[in-house]
Amino acid sequence: MKYGADHGEKLSGTVIVDSPVQDPDDIPIPKPEVPVQTGPNIYPDQPTAQARFRLMPLQPCDNAFITDFIARTSVKPLDGGWSWKFDFKVMGSRRFGEPYREELKALKCRAALIYGENSAIVSRRTVDYMSSIMGPKAPVVEIPEAYHHVMLDQPLAFVATLRAILDAWARNPL
Repeated sequence: MKYGADHGEKLSGTVIVDSPVQDPDDIPIPKPEVPVQTGPNIYPDQPTAQARFRLMPLQPCDNAFITDFIARTSVKPLDGGWSWKFDFKVMGSRRFGEPYREELKALKCRAALIYGENSAIVSRRTVDYMSSIMGPKAPVVEIPEAYHHVMLDQPLAFVATLRAILDAWARNPL
């Protein structure tokens, strides 16, 4: 959203995937409780590190081959074991305090919203609020049986939806 607000005149559009912009009158989504870490966790071997992989927020995912690939390619050897290729400061960063509402309102390009039917962070009320900001011409698509990690839960439906949105934009340039 930030890029679309800052540089949207250079874009055909911005596709927002299961990222909430809540109505200011709603109860805020709680920030995830993440223990403060001063360094990475070190695991004795690669399989042990991979076994610790979790989606955030926690959710089921029937496509284990995808989550296994992510886990396998998200660890690295360190002196004394294995750890995540992870910036553990991210969850404590200003990410949850960014002005998403203002950025959505300031988009300088078309926008579309794709969200998971079972998302833990994008409610129907949030969808309605975001849609009211994006306007009546903005595509808003719910992916059935998907949670927050839409592209992991329903990859084919996600790709088909994304292709349809991009095709519609290509056929109707601004």
